[in-house]
Amino acid sequence: MKVLMVEDDLALGDALGRVLQARGFEVTRCADGSEALAMFRRRSHDVVLLDLSLPGLDGMEVLRLMRDGGSSVPVLVMTARSAVQDRVLGLNEGADDYLTKPFDIEELAARLKALVRRSHGAQELRCALLRVDGQTGAVFRGAAPLDVSTRELALLKTLLARPGQAIGKEELHRAVFGDEPVGADAIEVLVHRLRKRIQGSGAQLVTLRGVGYLMIDEAITEGPVAA
Repeated sequence: MKVLMVEDDLALGDALGRVLQARGFEVTRCADGSEALAMFRRRSHDVVLLDLSLPGLDGMEVLRLMRDGGSSVPVLVMTARSAVQDRVLGLNEGADDYLTKPFDIEELAARLKALVRRSHGAQELRCALLRVDGQTGAVFRGAAPLDVSTRELALLKTLLARPGQAIGKEELHRAVFGDEPVGADAIEVLVHRLRKRIQGSGAQLVTLRGVGYLMIDEAITEGPVAA
């Protein structure tokens, strides 16, 4: 589970980072709002832990810009602001949960895991006979399980989340590799592998030259497409 933690208190950030890593989270840390927004747009995360009182962009503005950009990644806001109107404002701006400082770290970890489970389990991803279990991430062709790598799964989930819509190579690269340095043809190689995995499912991974990739159901596609 990848968490983007935005906290300008370095001592608190260190403590939270250690606890979350010990509980299975992969933690990316940022100390100001502008850095957080840039990192959020560069890498794929399962959940965001966001302080409101930040240098640069205020946390509330970071949250607003994330939601205005169409992101549905769950956000847990943590703040010293205890007024009801502040909590209501944060929730109205798109926060999924709220913790007022000081808080119990075990409760924080539990809430983050609950947000990730709820987000991942919101729906089963499906195209033709190909489907990804929303709870476990297991991939099936009909009733038969498919063995896919972690990166193939990340690519597949990104494509299935927007069936029939072209997704650009850069966006897919961020979703699969984050900011990890890989070869220029890494996505093409992964697409080639995934195509082999899903053969016989009725789902087709299509290349649109100069645009990106999309997943379609062959049974409802009209006219020829470029694979």
